[in-house]
Amino acid sequence: MTAHQQDRAGDRAQLRGTARARDRAPGRTRRRAGRPAAARPAARARLALAALAGLAGAAALAGCADAEVFTGDKPHSREQAIRVLPHDGAHGVRAEGRFEIRVPQGRLERVVVSRTGGAGRRSVAGRIAPDGLSWRPAHARLQLGAKYTVDAVALDGAGRRALRHTTFTTAAPDRRLIGYFSPQGGTTVGTGLIFSLVFNRPVADRAAVERAVTVAARPAVEVAAHWFGHRRLDFRPRARWRPGTTITVQLRLRGVKAAPGSYGVQRKTVRYRVGRDQVGVIDAARHTLTVRQDGRVAAVLPVTAGDDDNPTYNGTMVILERHSVTRMNGGTVGFGGEYDIPDVPHAMRLTRSGTFLHGNYWAPPEVFGGLNTSHGCVGLRDIKGGGPHTPAGWFYDRSIVGDTVVVEHSPERTVAPDNGLGGWNLPWGPWRAGSALR
Repeated sequence: MTAHQQDRAGDRAQLRGTARARDRAPGRTRRRAGRPAAARPAARARLALAALAGLAGAAALAGCADAEVFTGDKPHSREQAIRVLPHDGAHGVRAEGRFEIRVPQGRLERVVVSRTGGAGRRSVAGRIAPDGLSWRPAHARLQLGAKYTVDAVALDGAGRRALRHTTFTTAAPDRRLIGYFSPQGGTTVGTGLIFSLVFNRPVADRAAVERAVTVAARPAVEVAAHWFGHRRLDFRPRARWRPGTTITVQLRLRGVKAAPGSYGVQRKTVRYRVGRDQVGVIDAARHTLTVRQDGRVAAVLPVTAGDDDNPTYNGTMVILERHSVTRMNGGTVGFGGEYDIPDVPHAMRLTRSGTFLHGNYWAPPEVFGGLNTSHGCVGLRDIKGGGPHTPAGWFYDRSIVGDTVVVEHSPERTVAPDNGLGGWNLPWGPWRAGSALR
């Protein structure tokens, strides 16, 4: 199941506005008469328990599912059950701005807050009040130029659980350039990782900024930079990293003039270790996922890919994020109210536009290995809540951020190089030509 955003957003977003990808441009499908429903949704109050297992992963709101599956009563308003200040989507929040999470009744069960800024992604410490009605951060002052993500679970007075996911962004002071990246330093990554910096403001002097960022490897290998527009700078070698490689990134941006009145503030070193080599090859025509570890076939798993109206992208992609459970809402990726699944298990994001490889518990067993039925994602058989011994659980447990996933024999075009870490689809010559120093 998928909902393509970034590439397809270029095709259709002008007709729909720029609803920010979480993560897909307006869709184009219509429900087909006679298509059987693949599942019935459970009550949202029960599903919040499943979502709790992967609370930090609830940030990914994208995906796909059968258009006629999800019906039922309208859920209780999460905004009323769990109140967050600053409000969801707020921008330019001041450092001294009020930050709290509150419930009008019942109690907060768990709160996870993270901050993404110049130092990467960090957890935000805080505590739930003894009466359970509120949560506040340990440090009242917010960090400027950062994006805050809130995931909270509460039990209301009637014994129902509610899940709330919000984000807000603090103000970036004038003359401050920040490059955001993921994953954090010290992480073991797959051989397909591309180091990507996304800046909070346009870079006019791209050569100056590129000179201030170096990516080196041990054992040594040539690493080249490539700019996508004026806000994104990616680095990769000619071929995938060798297992066991140490990647060292040096950000020496502090004081670098990126544009009139705009200066870098970061000075830090980030290191990654490259783990074993794993590549998953999805044959959309044969409905299979062949998993190779260090060149040897470890498994061939049955899958269901995008249907005729929503085919899965071809090409080489990289696992960007892993979530033991996440919500997939058609409204965030151009499919309106066609689906809203709060507890999709074993979800691995492949593109920023919304392509996932994930567990699927609602489709009948004969779909896997036999039919392509999704909105563009790739589904593996799973059970509700996610099972460790299902095909989805097996693959999820053996995958890490940076692993390579290749899709073949789909009628869709090749994924764009700037959609997720799709830069492997660009030949080495054009990739090197994208440097500002050549």
